[in-house]
Amino acid sequence: MEEEKAVKSTVLALPAAAVCDLLSIGVCPRCIFRNFGVRGDVYSSCVLSIASLSSWLKPSVNPVELPKFEENTGSMKVKDSCHSIEEKISREETCIVCLGVLQMLCVDQNQELTTCKGKINNMFEAAVAILKTLQTEGHQFDSFCLEVSIPSVVLVRDRALCRLYIKKKYGSENWFQDVMVTGCLSVKEALKLSLTKSLEDLLGRNSDMNSSFRIALFYKHMEASLELDFVHGSKENNLKRRKTGESIGIHNGNLAAIDAARTTANAGESFAAIQRTLNSMSEDDFAKKYECPPNKVHEPCQITSLCYRTSIYIGGRYLKYSRNVSQTCWMIDDERMGEASVEEIIGNAILPYLRGDKYKFHAAGREDIDVRMLGSGRPFLVEVLNARVIPTNADISEMETKVNNSKDGIVKVRELKRVGNDAWNLMREGEAEKQKQYAAVVWISRTLTDEDFKRISEIKELEIEQKTPIRVLHRRSPLVRKRLIHWMKAESIKGSSQYFLLHLCTQAGTYIKEFVHGDLGRTYPNVGSLLGCVAEILQLDVTDVKMDCFD
Repeated sequence: MEEEKAVKSTVLALPAAAVCDLLSIGVCPRCIFRNFGVRGDVYSSCVLSIASLSSWLKPSVNPVELPKFEENTGSMKVKDSCHSIEEKISREETCIVCLGVLQMLCVDQNQELTTCKGKINNMFEAAVAILKTLQTEGHQFDSFCLEVSIPSVVLVRDRALCRLYIKKKYGSENWFQDVMVTGCLSVKEALKLSLTKSLEDLLGRNSDMNSSFRIALFYKHMEASLELDFVHGSKENNLKRRKTGESIGIHNGNLAAIDAARTTANAGESFAAIQRTLNSMSEDDFAKKYECPPNKVHEPCQITSLCYRTSIYIGGRYLKYSRNVSQTCWMIDDERMGEASVEEIIGNAILPYLRGDKYKFHAAGREDIDVRMLGSGRPFLVEVLNARVIPTNADISEMETKVNNSKDGIVKVRELKRVGNDAWNLMREGEAEKQKQYAAVVWISRTLTDEDFKRISEIKELEIEQKTPIRVLHRRSPLVRKRLIHWMKAESIKGSSQYFLLHLCTQAGTYIKEFVHGDLGRTYPNVGSLLGCVAEILQLDVTDVKMDCFD
C-alpha cells in the first residue's frame, strides 16, 4: 500500500529513540511529526497511529539507546518505556500538547467522542461528521475553506515540549539543528493538513483559502486553560481576560451559534497576546513557571463544528415614491413610524432566494421619511449573512421583479446584481465624494420677483456653515460643518406668487431643509438670508445621487 509506505518511510527517517521517548511521555504521532518539521499528506493518513509507529520503530531501537527517565520528573524509567507505549495503544490517551485536537479525540457538549476509539481512520470519520452538518444545513458550495480555532494554552504546551524538553534533551544531536532550520508546524497547520484531503475527497470540492464557504472547528479546554494563570500574572504583559461564554455543542450553523462558539473558544487571553507574552519570556523564566514536559490531561478538548458562508452582497439602486416610507424600520415606543421601510421591502424579497440567516441593509446616505427618492435612485447593498444558496442571474431578475411589484410599487429597485466583498468599502468611500441633486417646493414671506430668480440661478459653489440641526441634536454630535452648494435654479410655479420650485446640487452631507429655512440661524447663509425674507420648505425630493460604485 503506497500510503503506508510513504508514512513508514517518513517515520523511519526520524530519530527513533527520540520518537519513542516522545510517545512514552504522551505526545501523539502528528505532534511528533510537526515538531520534526514533517510536511505533506502524511498527516491525513489513516495508518498514522501509535501502534503503527511502535511496530515500525521496534527493530530500529536498541533498548540501551532509549532515554533514561528520572522518577522525580514524572516520567518513566527505561524498563517501563515500551510498556508505556503499549498501554497508550490499548487506551488512547489525550496528547499532552495538542490536547486531542490532532487525534480527533474531542467531545461535544454531551461528552460523547466525535470519533470511535480503536479505529485508525479518525480523520475520515471527522470528515464524515462535518458532512452530516453540511447536509443538515443544506449549503450549496463549489469550494471550501477550513477555519480552526484552538485553545491558547496549546501555545504554552508547544513551547514546553519543543523549545525546552526536546532542546534540552537532544540539543546536541545533529538532527536537532536540521529540525531548527526546517521549523516545526503549528497545531493549526497540522490539523488542516490532516483534514483537508479527507474533506476534499468526501465533499468532491477543492479547498480554497479565499472561498466564501467556511467549515469552522472551534476547540476549547477549560481545565487546561487554567494553566494560563502564570501568563496572566507575568510582569511582562498587560493582558485582560476576555469574558468566557457559555459552553455549546454542534449547532446548525446559525449566526448566534457561530458568535457563541468564537466567544467560548477564545475565552481567556487571545492567541496573539499569549504569543507576545511567551516571546517576551526567557526560557529559564518559562521553565521555572511551567512543567516541562507538560502535565497529562484527563479529558480531550471540546469541539463545536459549524458550517457557514461569509456575507454575500446584492447591490443596486432603489427609488422611493411615497412620503410615508422610512429607509430603515423606524419604531418609537413599539409603534411603527410610516407604513413600511425600504429596508424591509427589499431585504424580505431577497432573503428567501439565498436562504440566509438574516440580512443587513446598507445605503449611500439616507433621506427623511417624508422625502421621495427619484431619478436614477440611491445606491444600496443588502448583505445576506450565512447564505445557503448562491443566487443565479435568473434569481436576481426574479428578486427585482418581486420588489417592484410589492407594496403597490412604492419602492422599486433597478440594476440589481451580485457584487463583491469590496462593494461596501467602495460605497462608503464614494459616499463622501458624491454630489446630490434635489427639488424642493419653497414658500417665502413676500412676493417673488424676477430678481429673486436671477439671484438664485447665479449662485455657484456657495460655501455654507451648518450647525447640527435642532431636529437631530438628540442623536448627532453638536458640530459645525462646512458644505458646498454647487449650483441652484429657481423655477416658478404657475398661479403662485410666493411658491417656487428650487433645484439644487450640493455636497454630500448637506442638510437641505435647514439650508432653506435657516434653522433659527444655525445654517448660514440660507435661502431666506439670500433673498432677505423668511423661507420655508414644503416638500423635498432627491432627484439624483451622482455615484458609480457598482459599475
